Amino acid sequence: MEKKKYIRFDWAMKRMLRDKSNYAILEGLLTTLFKEKITINRLLESESNQEDELDKYNRVDILAENSRGELFIIEVQNNDEYAYFQRMLFGVSKLVTEYINRGEGYQNIKKIYSVNIVYFDLGQGKDYLYHGKTEFLGVNTGEVLNLSPFQRQKFNVDAVSELYPEYYILKANDFNEKPSNLLEEWMYYLSTGDIPQDSTAPGLSEAREKLKLAMMSKGELSAYYRHLDNTVILRDNIYTSRGEGLLEGREMGRKEGMLEGMLKGMEKGLSEGLEKGREEGLAEGMEKGREEGLAKGREEGLVKGREEGLAEGMRNAKAQIVKKLISSGANIDLIIDVTGLTEVEIRSLL
Repeated sequence: MEKKKYIRFDWAMKRMLRDKSNYAILEGLLTTLFKEKITINRLLESESNQEDELDKYNRVDILAENSRGELFIIEVQNNDEYAYFQRMLFGVSKLVTEYINRGEGYQNIKKIYSVNIVYFDLGQGKDYLYHGKTEFLGVNTGEVLNLSPFQRQKFNVDAVSELYPEYYILKANDFNEKPSNLLEEWMYYLSTGDIPQDSTAPGLSEAREKLKLAMMSKGELSAYYRHLDNTVILRDNIYTSRGEGLLEGREMGRKEGMLEGMLKGMEKGLSEGLEKGREEGLAEGMEKGREEGLAKGREEGLVKGREEGLAEGMRNAKAQIVKKLISSGANIDLIIDVTGLTEVEIRSLL
């Protein structure tokens, strides 16, 4: 297997891409994702980062401002975090309040994009790219609530959703295809850590030049490989726990399903036995009635036939249920609970 030549993006995000000389790599990712030229003016520091450098839970990896004053939160997450959707909301909400001065009008709230690169199974879905935005829909009409002409001119946007934060989720682990467009070239790098020579997506040529493993010192390489080892261990633990939970759940479901099947089988067997007993009893009673030729005989025959047929049908149905339970490995106590028969009655049916 060919040895990787390039530094993984998750490591570069935390250690290298804050350097202004490497802005072109981030700009290339954003330009490819948003399909328009994105220029980073500066990287900012969120107050949540400044409060506690050790608080990695709320720490924003990179906070960038573009030439239009819009903010971009870019985060990479390796840990399997079930509340990551809420974490995205928290990060954006905090920025909304951080970057507006007291006394300023609401029209000065900055547009925020939250770009999340995750290396775990976040939610349920088959795509590798998800986009979330805010729209207001009429409850009765289904129409989208739009801005007035004055608002469009004042805020210089065309839709209400453009005023609200937008979220992008790139699921790196879910991409395992040969790249067929510029974004998929980026996804290939995010997923594998490799940059094919024929990649043309913005930012990847700079990444190929500046994120070479060969450029790292011995100490940096040692820390980098420890990071990779920890990432592999983390994912192995996640998959192991998921696999153990699946097996345990499957076994529990099998046992519950078997018991439910027995009960339903008993109900169906009793119902079929009763129906069959009625039919046989009716036939037998009618036959006796014909033979005797008397109304009384016919009536007695029908009654007796029904009773005997019902009894025989019930006995046959219960005998079948008992045999099925025994063949399934059920013990005598379970059979008594399921059928309501005594041990003596059960043995008499065998």
